[in-house]
Amino acid sequence: MKNKLIISLICIAIIGFIAYKLVTNKKKIDEKNQPAKVGNVLIPVTTTIVKEEIQDVGLVKTGMLAPFKEAKVLSLSSGNVQRLLFNLGDNVRQGQTLAIIDTRLLELDLQKSESNVSKLKRDLQTYTELLEGNAATQEKVNDIRQTYNDAINLSQQLRRQIADATIKAPTGGVIGSKTVEEGMFVSTSAEITSIVNLSQLKVQVYLTEAEVYQIVPGQKIKLTTDVYPDRSFIGTVTFISPQANQAYNYLVEIAAANEKDAPLRSGTFVYADFSKKTAQKILMIPREALNASTQDASVYVVRDGKAVLRSIKVGVEYGSNIQVAAGLQAGDQIITSGQINLKDGTLINISK
Repeated sequence: MKNKLIISLICIAIIGFIAYKLVTNKKKIDEKNQPAKVGNVLIPVTTTIVKEEIQDVGLVKTGMLAPFKEAKVLSLSSGNVQRLLFNLGDNVRQGQTLAIIDTRLLELDLQKSESNVSKLKRDLQTYTELLEGNAATQEKVNDIRQTYNDAINLSQQLRRQIADATIKAPTGGVIGSKTVEEGMFVSTSAEITSIVNLSQLKVQVYLTEAEVYQIVPGQKIKLTTDVYPDRSFIGTVTFISPQANQAYNYLVEIAAANEKDAPLRSGTFVYADFSKKTAQKILMIPREALNASTQDASVYVVRDGKAVLRSIKVGVEYGSNIQVAAGLQAGDQIITSGQINLKDGTLINISK
């Protein structure tokens, strides 16, 4: 019995020793397989400072075409629309009848009013004769005369309303909207349609204070548009606003003929080339600092030893440099090389 106990203890000791060795060996193997710890890697880059430079900038402004004339046609009387004499897109001339409002009730009222005027006229004549023979009072004659004048005024108003029921075009042009249909009831001052006159074009652009003093009324302006990229139009400055708006810009209007073989429509964007150059302070950066195309431009800005990605808007290119319209300020430090190894927040080492 004593020998069995000794043998059991020896076996337990051997098993425990083997287990200890296995655990120790696994720990050593795991430590060898772990990657070596390294410190933070600093990506080498080169940088430059964003500077403000004076450049000669061409005076080309983007404007929008507006109708030469545009008129809203309103109903001057109320009633049901008896006839509509136009369709969307029709060319109409000034004075052309566009719609007729039902006037049957007004005509009945006019007949009653005319009959009343005739009766009152006879009464006035009768009482005037009686007054001469001292058979009527002056007060009675005055009352009849006042009533007679009021009836005449009512008849004139009814005639005017009947005339106004024929709605005519206040200007020539193209029908741009149609807000009613035949049979609909319209009230006074309700809009019937709008007429857009595109026989000429009116381009509206806004100029800064420095720019507006370089142009004069009557100046010829070259106009281009993306709709007809191979053509240009010549316009004339017809208006320069005497007062700036809240953004301190001045409205300038340019008139041009609308050519039949290349017609333009209201709302089209137009580039107005004033053939002038102005010296302006603009932000410039090297073209190589951009991370993407000019349509989706971004740069890395240095902040606290890190590369911080920032979206920007760019303008005109000047050789190897490009204008920054928004997103940077003078004095910002930007990365010009090494961007391929960077992401937002990467630690960097600026090479001298």
